[in-house]
Amino acid sequence: MKIALIGYGKMGKEIEKIARSRGHEIVSIIDVNNPDDFDTPAFRTADVAIEFTNPAAAYGNCLKAMTAGVKVVSGSTGWMNEHGDEMRRLCREQGRTLFWSSNFSLGVAIFSAVNKYLAKIMNQFPGYDVSMTETHHVHKLDAPSGTAITLAESIVEHLDRKTRWVKGTLQAPDGTLSGTTACAADELPVSSIRRDEVPGIHTIRYESEADSIILTHDAKNRSGFALGAVLAAEYTAQHTGWLGMEDLFPFLK
Repeated sequence: MKIALIGYGKMGKEIEKIARSRGHEIVSIIDVNNPDDFDTPAFRTADVAIEFTNPAAAYGNCLKAMTAGVKVVSGSTGWMNEHGDEMRRLCREQGRTLFWSSNFSLGVAIFSAVNKYLAKIMNQFPGYDVSMTETHHVHKLDAPSGTAITLAESIVEHLDRKTRWVKGTLQAPDGTLSGTTACAADELPVSSIRRDEVPGIHTIRYESEADSIILTHDAKNRSGFALGAVLAAEYTAQHTGWLGMEDLFPFLK
């Protein structure tokens, strides 16, 4: 398979390494220094472009890749609220293909399935309140993380006593704390911590007067995310339309 990389930071380099190890060819690498390469013949030969950049750039990157006739796998978060409906429309009405996920890690996929199952169980036990905390490296721009939002939305969907998630506290890289976890009974607070080079930690807590139930996924490095992105690209090369982790891993449905 021929792959184009959009974004060549730490994640892009890890994806390149894993893609090559699986026998794939990298035909184009686009970063901030060569945005015009979307228009090159090399980019257009790609079967799939894998896009990991930032919220401000992701939307334009995906449009440029689609205009070039290249399918896209995107792991950039913080832009779907504004542009998700348009992306779905382009896939549905114009035959474009986008595989988007807030997190490509196999471990997080399993964690998400357990999170959904636990929320269904806890629906029977109103004595437990639920909250969430996510921790990421200091370079991450969006808070809460896209993964935390996805997990929170799943809890809200399956836990009747919660109708929406809200931002909790934010601990900045300098230790400054803002926000609050105080919220209405039907709200789920999601707090964020930015420190060091943490790849990603997500913790869901169910608290009662009697005990605590704590569910945590702690990423050790970026390799799990990169492998998932390459697996998604392999899947996307053979499929079309609006795609996601539930397509790649049916146990999430």
